Amino acid sequence: MREVLTVSSRGQVTLPAGMRKHLGIKPGGAVIVEECGGELRLKPAAVLELEHYTDAQIADWDRADALTADERRRILERLQNT
Repeated sequence: MREVLTVSSRGQVTLPAGMRKHLGIKPGGAVIVEECGGELRLKPAAVLELEHYTDAQIADWDRADALTADERRRILERLQNT
């Protein structure tokens, strides 16, 4: 699919509705633009939300996941017997 787009005075282009639909680009969606050998390439972008954890939260999880000495011994015994 090829289209000729016009660049506005603000440097904006409008992607044709058919292309947006075909590529699954929704209003507010992100695209990646890259220059490659004198050409511009547009690709749909996947945006993932990242959650940030504090050191205290991570320490709490580490404590909750810690093995007792007895649990560690039993696991090691099972591994040695396999």
